[in-house]
Parts: sequence; C-alpha cells; structure tokens
Amino acid sequence: MDKKEQILHYHRVDGLSLREIARRTGLNRKTVARYIREYEAKTEKTLRNLELRFERFDLVICDELGYVGFDKEGAEMLFNHLSLRTGKKATIITTNLPFTRWEEVLKDKVLCSALVDRLCHKSYLVNMTGASYRVKETKKIINKANV
Repeated sequence: MDKKEQILHYHRVDGLSLREIARRTGLNRKTVARYIREYEAKTEKTLRNLELRFERFDLVICDELGYVGFDKEGAEMLFNHLSLRTGKKATIITTNLPFTRWEEVLKDKVLCSALVDRLCHKSYLVNMTGASYRVKETKKIINKANV
C-alpha cells in the first residue's frame, strides 16, 4: 500500500486525526490534508454526477426494499436520492414490509419517518394481498409437466 492509499485508509476506515495520520505515515500534516481534500473532492464530484443522472430518470423502481438492510451511510444516501425525485419524477417501491418495520432496515427512526413521509405524499399505495404470483406460476408449470 503506497502512502496515499495508507492515508486514505487511516482517514476513511480508522477515522484518525490529521496529526495521527501524519505521525504514522511520516508525512507533514499539510500533505496529509491535501491528499484527503483531493480524495473527498473526487468522491463528492462522483456522487453529484450520480445524483444528476438519477434525477433525470423518468422512472426509478426500487424492488424488494428491505430485503437487505442499510448501514447509516447507505440509508442516508437512499433518503437523499429519493428526496431528489420527490414531486418531480415517478418512483415505484416494492416491499414485503409494512412501513412500521422499515426502521429495522434503515436503522434510523427519524430518517425512516422522513422518508416514508416524502414517499407517501401525493402517492398511490397499492397493498397487494393474496397468493404469490410466483407461487401461482410455479404451480401452473408443475401441473402442465404432470399432465
């Protein structure tokens, strides 16, 4: 791992101070700070470009929200991205979880409430109950094979 990678690892993963990173790498604090600023500027630019592309899609479908949980950063990113679309473009979200269980997935009660509030405002909620479409299709295929 070169010095630059080492600095970024200490900054991102370990959360060390500039002084401590400089001590561990043998570089001065100004150099360490410059590498970190360059990295963060590049990351912010990449993220902003992604946000701009995401905003332009006419329709975004988030299928099976809640199947995999989010860490704090992921939940915040989901909130920010979906907030960009609020009232502007169409978004479809499918999930097997009621809103009361979304906090388990997003791990932040306030963020979860704000996200549900934004998503439900001027929205159509379709509550589908009954037998699974996939199970029905599978049974049809099995019955045809047994005939």
